[in-house]
Amino acid sequence: MAKIIDIYGNEYIVPDIITFKEHIIKYHTLDGEPDGSIHEENGYYFRVDDEFYNNLKNL
Repeated sequence: MAKIIDIYGNEYIVPDIITFKEHIIKYHTLDGEPDGSIHEENGYYFRVDDEFYNNLKNL
């Protein structure tokens, strides 16, 4: 399990980091770059920007 912080500063424990990463890559990037969209997961919100995407890749 991995812990990430949403846009409101809330800690979210990702139960399946591989599936989470796959979803972000498939639906929230364009040509391998983050698209700035918002991803919602179980009431937590994440802006898929460069900082978030780079942190996610390192998990």
